[in-house]
Amino acid sequence: MGKKGKRDKKGKGAEKTAAKMEKKVSRRAKKEEEDLEALIAEFQSLDAKKTQVIESSCPPPSPRLNCSLCAHPERDELILFGGEYFNGQKTFLYNELYIYHIRKNSWAKLEIPNPPPRRCAHQAAVVPTAGGQLWIFGGEFASPNGEQFYHYKDLWVLHLATKTWEQIKAPGGPSGRSGHRMVACKRQLVIFGGFHESARDYIYYNDVYAFNLDSFTWSKLAPAGIGPAPRSGCQMTPTPEGNIIIYGGYSKQRVKKDVDKGTLHTDMFLLKAEGAGKEEDRWTWSRLSPSGVKPTPRSGFSVAAAPNNRCLLFGGVHDEEEEESIEGDFFNDIYFYDIGKNRWFPAQLKGPKSEKRKRRRGRQAEAAAAGEEELQLPPPQGPLEIVKEVVAEDGTIMTIKQVIPGAAEDKDRSASEEEEEEEEEEEGGALGQPVEPCPRSNAMVAVKHGVLYVYGGMFEVGDRQVTLSDLHSIDLHRMDEWKVLLEMDPKTQEWLEESESDEEEDDDVEGAEGGEEEEESSEEESEDEEALRLEKERKEKRKQNCDRRETDHGHVGSWNIHPALQSAKYYMLRAQA
Repeated sequence: MGKKGKRDKKGKGAEKTAAKMEKKVSRRAKKEEEDLEALIAEFQSLDAKKTQVIESSCPPPSPRLNCSLCAHPERDELILFGGEYFNGQKTFLYNELYIYHIRKNSWAKLEIPNPPPRRCAHQAAVVPTAGGQLWIFGGEFASPNGEQFYHYKDLWVLHLATKTWEQIKAPGGPSGRSGHRMVACKRQLVIFGGFHESARDYIYYNDVYAFNLDSFTWSKLAPAGIGPAPRSGCQMTPTPEGNIIIYGGYSKQRVKKDVDKGTLHTDMFLLKAEGAGKEEDRWTWSRLSPSGVKPTPRSGFSVAAAPNNRCLLFGGVHDEEEEESIEGDFFNDIYFYDIGKNRWFPAQLKGPKSEKRKRRRGRQAEAAAAGEEELQLPPPQGPLEIVKEVVAEDGTIMTIKQVIPGAAEDKDRSASEEEEEEEEEEEGGALGQPVEPCPRSNAMVAVKHGVLYVYGGMFEVGDRQVTLSDLHSIDLHRMDEWKVLLEMDPKTQEWLEESESDEEEDDDVEGAEGGEEEEESSEEESEDEEALRLEKERKEKRKQNCDRRETDHGHVGSWNIHPALQSAKYYMLRAQA
């Protein structure tokens, strides 16, 4: 009894601390958000000038991150909304709506009057009601200096049948946030976690809200049991029984003044609905201990529902902070989680079956039957590293390394046949190297008819961020091979180095005779100090960007609107060192 009392007291103390921090962040953020609200209102007035629905064929979307990609509940289409693009100095925010036609492998842009304001790091979910609905909640908008963020708490629905946007104004919903997760579960939208950041403070959430799709009302859930610690960027998956699974995520906390400690979560929880069908569902948290091979620790991974009562995890990044730098280890692997068996396992590509190999096996069997000498078998192949160089428009050469797992030993292959295969590959034969998406984080994923679609994402080359806009697919039933639906266009890659406003000007004044060496020494010391200062700032900026990447956040840098809206009134750019 005494232990239980202590636990209850500790839990209430943590709740009070969280409430106090939320109030502090809210107070400091209020002034910042008021400044940004006026700018958002101006953009909305621009969007209000659109009076008719226009759907037009278009090239693929420009590179972007932290947008949403959902499968249409009734048609063979994918729906992409919003996002951001960072080019090293400025961030472009979007509220564009694109449709990808799966059968035609083509894109269309859908312009609808009165859309949600520009945003990134929001959440979207589709439901089949009335011809299909796309629901969107939250996300963020950035300030001109890239250090202030407006976190949305609005709820929107796109009626896919009538092509109309509608803002749902219902009281009692979650506070403004980014990096949260939202799923459609039974006849509810359930939201968990996320974070809110002002110029000096931040807070991570572990609260749970439900929006009833029949009554259009919000309710804050109060599950029993011990749930996940506050976090953002986690996996959130509904089960057929109406329960919800939470895995992983990222959070940080201040350990002392100006020092933050990040945490990469790898725990797993089940949010179980009790008494389904009654007026009020009762929810309970419990910790899961899955078997099998769990994903290696990472952030920025993507998740989707998979066939056979499974969900999947794709890609991500694990940042290693060393004394002088922060290096990101990016992934392009797939892990499946079997919901019924509570088991993780890595996906294994089976590889396409080749008719040529079948014919060779037939010939070899005939030779063996004729009593010919047995052929010497080559040793099994180890992992194969493929290096691909992509030249961006500015001339920068980006090297992408891919490691192809070694194939299982084929007992029917001979050395002469391997040589024949190599010749065929050189001549453009059918047996080329397997293709797969390059390692990346923050990719957009969706599953339609058992096929996984992976769009975009990002990886890093030194301090340079490469935002992708390629599209790949793989059949999750067959797991035979990746298909490239859209290659990355190097011309879309732009990277601007940060401007240095405090560069030293060269002096033409020469020192007096005998004092020249001393002056040169002084200048060298000054240059060394300046180099150290710039390196320190660069490292700090890189760390901030890693934090934002792991939490589905925007980047440190200036904010800028889409090029189509560039004008004296709305065009803002100034890199902050």
